[in-house]
Amino acid sequence: MAEVHVIGSLVGASGFPRPELTARWSIVAGESWTLIEGDDAGQTQVDLPEDGRFTVWSHPIDVHYGTKTIAGWPKIVFQVFHQDMFGRNELYGYGFVHIPTTPGRHLVDCVTWRPAGTIMDQVWTFFLGATPQLKSLDLVHNPSDRFRLQTTAMGKVHIDVTVIVRNFDRYDVSL
Repeated sequence: MAEVHVIGSLVGASGFPRPELTARWSIVAGESWTLIEGDDAGQTQVDLPEDGRFTVWSHPIDVHYGTKTIAGWPKIVFQVFHQDMFGRNELYGYGFVHIPTTPGRHLVDCVTWRPAGTIMDQVWTFFLGATPQLKSLDLVHNPSDRFRLQTTAMGKVHIDVTVIVRNFDRYDVSL
């Protein structure tokens, strides 16, 4: 079985309206991919940066997959939340990025967005901080109905990953 190792970290985030952020993440792979070792989901801590510009997480990612095809190449899906002084989490954005297919170290930025909702939802968000959320996270990384959403651009999640591939030539899996 061909193998892919992904080792790195969620470095942090920038460009969001407020800096007190945390992120939930998961790695989504196709049906022919098998998680051999590692955690394919997690959550970062909340960072309270002094400068207010860059949130630092340095959250580790270390997964090992096996596959017989490149179809369904893994991607990382994010939900970014702002935590207020009362400990409430407000959705700040969704995003996803494909794990690079070439071996080596990669610095990747994941652009995030959130649903804009109706005018009433926007008034609700302004006064109460309750943002519209997706019913299914599959909509974030599957292009099926995402084009129908009206969204607002948010910030970026910064990722530093190293991709190691093994036995691709032995099992006739070409990149």
